[in-house]
Amino acid sequence: MTILLTGGAGFIGSHLAQRLLDDGHSVVCLDSLDDYYDVEQKLDNMHPVRFRPGFSFFRRDIRNRNAVEALFSEHDFDAVVHLAARAGVRPSVQNPALYVDVNVQGTLVLLEAMQRFGVRKMVMASSSSVYGDTPRVPFRETETCDAPLSPYAASKRAAELLAYTYHNLYNLDIFCLRFFTVYGPRQRPEMAISRFTENILQGEPIDVFGDGSTSRDYTYIDDIVDGIALALERVKGYEVLNVGSADPISLADLIAAIEKAVGKSALINRLPMQPGDVRQTYASVEKARRLIGYEPRVRIEEGIRRFVEWYRVARRQEA
Repeated sequence: MTILLTGGAGFIGSHLAQRLLDDGHSVVCLDSLDDYYDVEQKLDNMHPVRFRPGFSFFRRDIRNRNAVEALFSEHDFDAVVHLAARAGVRPSVQNPALYVDVNVQGTLVLLEAMQRFGVRKMVMASSSSVYGDTPRVPFRETETCDAPLSPYAASKRAAELLAYTYHNLYNLDIFCLRFFTVYGPRQRPEMAISRFTENILQGEPIDVFGDGSTSRDYTYIDDIVDGIALALERVKGYEVLNVGSADPISLADLIAAIEKAVGKSALINRLPMQPGDVRQTYASVEKARRLIGYEPRVRIEEGIRRFVEWYRVARRQEA
């Protein structure tokens, strides 16, 4: 298959590009290389695939209709994997218009291009944040998801609804995958595991919002990539699927796991909870298991060990 991969220079996208190439697909990567974090890191992310046969890269913005449609006219795509988005719950509170523009309008541009050029299949990244602060666990896809706590969450839910509309109107096959806090090598530098690891290694305090009792369903990058690849093989109709570890961990226990992997204790700077944050996430993966054969394999302790090992090597290479 020839696959359009949006956001392919990012953390998840760069890992997925490797997997798709390994599976024998051709990958056309579209990424704007925005400045949400260091562009050099994104370029480094693509290093393992940049010159591999079957991979091509285009620096374009998904909001630019002409640029996107030019790609569709130049390539015979079999499917789209749509990962490009403006990420981050807390920054979305400060700049909601940007998040709606990129995450909703950008998705609309892609769906329109698919409809116009006859591309029938899409696997799209959504987020566990769409569940809001529901007390019902584990989170199941049957939740109404009508109470998002941040513009980021609202934009991701809106993108899901647009995808359903285009499925209904044009019979596009679209799976929306709700990712649960993805971590691992190459993850974005502002994410908690990355920041905590760096600060503990440097002997600097880590900012901890709340009392440490909040919990997250952290999902290792290899499991996420497996989920996307399985969905791409089986995408038919319209479905929303959780892709998580189904094994949440409290913030306090996460810090303890990082301390163990690093071999140093953390200095804690305790701060109030942030607007837009939820108390817990917890994925039910029964539907994904049934429909696409998804099975999370990497437990948090092993994933943290792998991440810290990679992080030490990456830091030595930068020095």
